[in-house]
Amino acid sequence: MNYKIDKTEQYALISLDETTFGVEIAPPFEKLVVQLYREGYTNMVVDFTKVTDVDSDGLSLIRKVTRVCRAEQGLFVICTKEDDVIDEIDSAKIPELVILPTVDEGIDAVFMNDLENDFREENDDEFDLGEENGFQEEKY
Repeated sequence: MNYKIDKTEQYALISLDETTFGVEIAPPFEKLVVQLYREGYTNMVVDFTKVTDVDSDGLSLIRKVTRVCRAEQGLFVICTKEDDVIDEIDSAKIPELVILPTVDEGIDAVFMNDLENDFREENDDEFDLGEENGFQEEKY
């Protein structure tokens, strides 16, 4: 698998230099994703600019990685303008997968997701009235 990787504090950007995302690419890509996850990356942006075909093995891996990232409040973003690739991925109906046309938009989506997560955490804290004040959740 030919790729380039750029890591920042918030995300890992994987730029694939492959035309097919499938049976031959899936195992090394999965190994890379596991390595990134172990390093603490739950936001991954994948540049699919050169990808023109995605097979069932590729779709299965996309589903798996998306689920792992979302479980940790992260984001898995695929960046492509290739209509056939978008249609192929959309047909798999992968929940919470983000597909955007450019890498810049993918990176923006990561920052927006982080802001939303921070906002949710603040709201959770704000509305925690506390049992020490006599409030119990089951009453409300």
